[in-house]
Amino acid sequence: MQKGFFVGNIAKDLGFDTKKLSDGGVRIIAEGRTKYFALNWQNGYLYTSEKVDREEICGQISKCLLQLEIFVQEQVKLYTIEIEITDINDNAPSFQVEELELKISETTSTGSRFLLPDAQDPDIGSNSIQSFQFSSNRHFSLDVQTGADGAKYAELVLEKILDREEQAVYNLVLTAIDGGDPVRSGTARIRIIVEDANDNAPVFTQSVYKVNVLENVSIDTLLVTVNATDLDEGMNAEVTYSFRKISEKASDIFQLDSKTGKLTVTGHLDFEESELYEIEVQARDGRGLSARTRVSLVLMDVNDNAPEITVTSLISSIPEDSPEGTVIAFLKVGDADSRENGEVICSIPGNLPCRLQKLFDNYYSLVTDRTLDREQVSDYNVTITATDGGTPALSTTTFFLLKVLDKNDNPPVFSQTLYTSYITENNPKGAPIFTLKANDADWEENARVTYSVTEGQIQGIPLSSFISINSETGALYALRSFDYEQFREIRFQVQAQDGGSPPLSSNVSVTLFILDQNDNSPHILHPSFPTDGSTGVELAPRSSEPGYLVTKVVAVDADSGQNAWLSYQLLRATEPGLFSVGLHSGEIRTARSFADKDALKQSLVVLVKDNGQPPLSATATVTVVVADSIPEILSDLSSLSAPADPQSSLTLYLVIAVASVSSLFFTFILVLLVLRLRRWRNSQLFDSSSVTFSGVPVSQFVGIDGVRDFLHSYSHEVSLTTDSRKSQLAFPNGSCSNTLTGQHPSEKSGPLLVAEVSNINTDDQVSLQFL
Repeated sequence: MQKGFFVGNIAKDLGFDTKKLSDGGVRIIAEGRTKYFALNWQNGYLYTSEKVDREEICGQISKCLLQLEIFVQEQVKLYTIEIEITDINDNAPSFQVEELELKISETTSTGSRFLLPDAQDPDIGSNSIQSFQFSSNRHFSLDVQTGADGAKYAELVLEKILDREEQAVYNLVLTAIDGGDPVRSGTARIRIIVEDANDNAPVFTQSVYKVNVLENVSIDTLLVTVNATDLDEGMNAEVTYSFRKISEKASDIFQLDSKTGKLTVTGHLDFEESELYEIEVQARDGRGLSARTRVSLVLMDVNDNAPEITVTSLISSIPEDSPEGTVIAFLKVGDADSRENGEVICSIPGNLPCRLQKLFDNYYSLVTDRTLDREQVSDYNVTITATDGGTPALSTTTFFLLKVLDKNDNPPVFSQTLYTSYITENNPKGAPIFTLKANDADWEENARVTYSVTEGQIQGIPLSSFISINSETGALYALRSFDYEQFREIRFQVQAQDGGSPPLSSNVSVTLFILDQNDNSPHILHPSFPTDGSTGVELAPRSSEPGYLVTKVVAVDADSGQNAWLSYQLLRATEPGLFSVGLHSGEIRTARSFADKDALKQSLVVLVKDNGQPPLSATATVTVVVADSIPEILSDLSSLSAPADPQSSLTLYLVIAVASVSSLFFTFILVLLVLRLRRWRNSQLFDSSSVTFSGVPVSQFVGIDGVRDFLHSYSHEVSLTTDSRKSQLAFPNGSCSNTLTGQHPSEKSGPLLVAEVSNINTDDQVSLQFL
């Protein structure tokens, strides 16, 4: 049939939807090198795509079958289709020798047989050769014989003695007729020359020569030597050999030496093309008598064909979350060799996450056998090896790349579990802090990480006003200038989120420490600057020994660390060398004893300096009054001027409190004096004008005007402190002289009246308590 001939309706027979055919869900897998059939995707018809020749495809095989498979991708199923090619009488019989010349001796006896040329018909069955016809002749007849293989051949039989003198040459026609419809035939011309007597025909030593031949024998290899003998002598005994019956294909492979009868190989043998060659050899003597023998060449298979692997369906990529048993590929293996040489074992390496499953015949499916993880292995070089059972074994390998598609199954992971960073205070706005890094083991969009800072507050202010983060790079920036004295650290969390669907994220804690800078000068706490219009002074007795503690400068620094380490230095003094300042304590002590020439008023300027880089400093001015008696103090106090800067009202309040207490004590003293005058009538209340200081507390710091009024009226011990906001006035119950008591109190003491001033505040309220 010609190309395009309708064979069958596959869609109807297999129940396919023609829509699935047009979508490409059905494929034809044909065996053999030539694709004889095709499928119409529109209507499901199977038709011939090439002209089919049964003789070319199957030769003399009685039942010619072509097999192909239909692969349904959706069902993952194969259907096998067998198509039988029926024979038609499209070949006429033909003779290998179209003209044959026979020399027959006139002495040949009747009944002698002569082999006639063999006729061949590629068709089979009734379409093959069924009979022979011979042109009418009274000397010869035709005898048709049937061989062991079922083939018919003709022999010429001498029916009547020949007489060369009567007729020397006979021209006859042999006709071979097949049984087809219409009948076809082929002819050969037979020329018979009558010769003088040759009464012995050649005789072969074997009626059948059977030879086993390896298919890989080399060219010019001797296969067998046929031998025929003739009892005649001379020309009548000279035997020549020739092929009597041989296929066209075999005639290209084998060669027969006409003189020696040696059969050699001149072409390549292939067991897979033909396992057996049957050849008839004819021996003829010089006078035309002949004999025939059969040579049976049996080819033995050699493992000369490697297995073949055909991948019929393949997916090149697979999601990593595919379940176990997902089909990756369908494949077919085969080997053209036979028996164990054609037995094929298919295998894959053991390190692949898949296995081979045999479906039927030589079909396999490649399926996954465990869960895939793209983050561990992103692609596999799949190697499929087919090995036959021959010796030595031959194998074929096919490769393909299987990519594992990513799923968003991994959250971003920070390089550290906790981040700690440092930034110096007073940083510029927008200053970079440091960069966080999170990695995502996924791929492409699933691995694209964006960064953000979680919401929070610092001292009631949103965290977003302090820091920001680059969403792409993870770089942190300061949005404002930080102040170490305001807060020393910022704790927050950074979130890293990938671009998958749904997205995955992870958080990390970040601690940002603010580093101190030396941006605060020391602050003087003591001595504080008076605000009552008076001059603040420290009192020191002229009789003080070297090392006497006069007062202490107290200062603090808002910075920390070495920036807050303070050192004290006497910057300027009225009498250099008279006082010294402790480097780290700030204590002002006398460096030597006071001399008469030393001024009553000593002005000291103390420098307080921190340890920062560069260092910052502040100064405190301390006024020290040096005197041995009250008159001396009073005489010099008038020369002291009060400072004009009223920064604090504390001293004023203390002076008012002292005045009030003094009034109360004055009344009490008057009463006490009246009682004492009875006992000491002759004594004088103030018989000494020399007043000395001893035992003055370290922290005396009062207004000068208040002290002057107080010293004019009383002689008692005063303790006023600005830090505790409490002052004490102590009166001994001893003598009431105008001489101040020394450091050693009187052995005999009476009740002590103590006035305690407390709770001095900005509302000008004073509380007095008497003990």
